[in-house]
Amino acid sequence: MKKKIAFIMNPISGTTSKDRIPHLIETTLNQDLYEYNILMTERAGHASELAVSARDEGIDIVVAVGGDGTVNEVARSIVHSDTALGIIPCGSGNGLARHLMLPMNLKKAIQIINRCEIHNLDYGVINGYPFFCTCGMGFDAFVSMKFAEAGKRGPITYVENVLREGLKYKPETYEIEDENGKMRYKAFLISCANASQYGNNAYIAPQASMSDGLMDVIIMEPFDVLEAPQISIDMFNKTLDKSSKIKTFKCKKLRIHRKEAGVIHFDGDPVMTDKDIEIELKEKGIRIIVNPDADKSLRKPNMLQSAAADLFNEINVVREDLTKQTRHIQALSKVLQRKLNF
Repeated sequence: MKKKIAFIMNPISGTTSKDRIPHLIETTLNQDLYEYNILMTERAGHASELAVSARDEGIDIVVAVGGDGTVNEVARSIVHSDTALGIIPCGSGNGLARHLMLPMNLKKAIQIINRCEIHNLDYGVINGYPFFCTCGMGFDAFVSMKFAEAGKRGPITYVENVLREGLKYKPETYEIEDENGKMRYKAFLISCANASQYGNNAYIAPQASMSDGLMDVIIMEPFDVLEAPQISIDMFNKTLDKSSKIKTFKCKKLRIHRKEAGVIHFDGDPVMTDKDIEIELKEKGIRIIVNPDADKSLRKPNMLQSAAADLFNEINVVREDLTKQTRHIQALSKVLQRKLNF
């Protein structure tokens, strides 16, 4: 019997047109395996409504076609159910897809869906809001709010906001409690990571895993204008956890108290909340289609050559992007230093 699969597409997310995706699904999807339907979102929150309906109808797989916001809407609607999540990444950040090493190439992403390898993975909840990549507060959430307000999107926009807004942001004092006791920190940001990155290959928690039953907590201490570019570079180099400004630990539950109500974010979406924040990891709570080749230990010897070729091509693309981003960061740093008379 064929599996039932629904593609939920946000036509306006991301930076590229999705006009060709229905045809790409028709020509690439294994129709001997799947009976499919394509559903278009019409407003904010509609993806969640469509996913709930699909879940209740017993659809085997719901595929989020869009960015991290669409992925979050779909995923939070099918947790703790038999319906699995698939992803065709075409947003501006694609944080969850990148963590899972799903191809950014749309045709290859559909081919991963054809292989239909499903894992039970973790997700988190912050003050009632599910997240699948990261959540946070302080500078983390402040930048997410500025990024959401920006007229353009992408890695350069993110870096510009980190540098520009970081000079204005004042650190807060947080009281933190986990299974091991209470702590008090003055911090620019506190981020809780189920997956390794925000998106755009900006790695806030390089060691994070979606299958270890724990979230990575990242506490960034205050930094000055001269240190900001290096922190940004460390995020793109997967070395942020080595920075002297970063403290990290793992836990399953976390309670945080701050002096004032303010903004938090879940998977990059900012929302206002009160002084007390509760964060909890839900172990093995969602079924997700993964890339079978992402874990090298599972690769068979006769698959290595083709898999390595694909990986080499992707590494070259990432290396070129990183070089451009690094140069842009260095140029922005010089401009900022001149303006502040450094």
